[in-house]
Amino acid sequence: MSGLPAMLGMNFAALIAAVLILWAVAVRIRDVSFIDAFWAFGMVLLAWASAGQAGTETPHGRWLLGLTALWGLRLAIHLFLRWRAEGEDPRYQKILGGVMKQRGWSWGLSALVMVFLMQAPLLFLTCLPAQIGIWASAAEPASALGVVGWTGVVVALIGIAFESVGDAQLVRFRANPANKGKILDTGLWRYTRHPNYFGDTLSWWGIWLVAADIAPWVALASAIGPVFLTFTLTRWSGKALLEKGLHKTRPGYADYVQRTSGFIPWPPKTRA
Repeated sequence: MSGLPAMLGMNFAALIAAVLILWAVAVRIRDVSFIDAFWAFGMVLLAWASAGQAGTETPHGRWLLGLTALWGLRLAIHLFLRWRAEGEDPRYQKILGGVMKQRGWSWGLSALVMVFLMQAPLLFLTCLPAQIGIWASAAEPASALGVVGWTGVVVALIGIAFESVGDAQLVRFRANPANKGKILDTGLWRYTRHPNYFGDTLSWWGIWLVAADIAPWVALASAIGPVFLTFTLTRWSGKALLEKGLHKTRPGYADYVQRTSGFIPWPPKTRA
């Protein structure tokens, strides 16, 4: 088994090679929106690559690989099908258009720098609990999961289920033409404006707990993954960016914001 730095280096090199191939595809079709599906699938690839180099003969390794694959494959398929159905994401049109105008870059260079090469290291960081955990599970094998590990399994499975239900409810809502321009405020969306983001975050904190159960140093070395993902989805490119557009395009969205939790599920506020 190779050392941890060597394994991570191999994983990162493979990831960069993959995103360059995808960038070439994006240039050909002039659309980068499928990168959202690769965000999830790329973490599955990193977990598989880690398992291929370190092995998954231990309970921790098998759970880390299995949970990452379950989360990533489901989300990747969901996002890929959404892209195929809805076409190019206006968010990326706006980002690339702004960069091309401000910096004078070509579409291809803008896509390479602002989408593919920017997302690759962030994807890599987010997936550190699975990568480091799988390696450490082979280097420091334990006979069984402890309380922290089993807690992580439960948390991750709840997160995956929560996100899956939220996505399914949104797909069903959007499929009804009568709902065009309306706001989904039933089901899980009654309790949080972003059940998909909340489930995403919960999944990776659960995966981190499974990795943390191996050894304290694993917990410290990989904590940047769920911390960064939580920040991204709540403060940076997730919730904040999405809601900025929804306030402009969805009448009544401000009222929905006033009565509904922004992230953590909570009973809606009632008007006095």
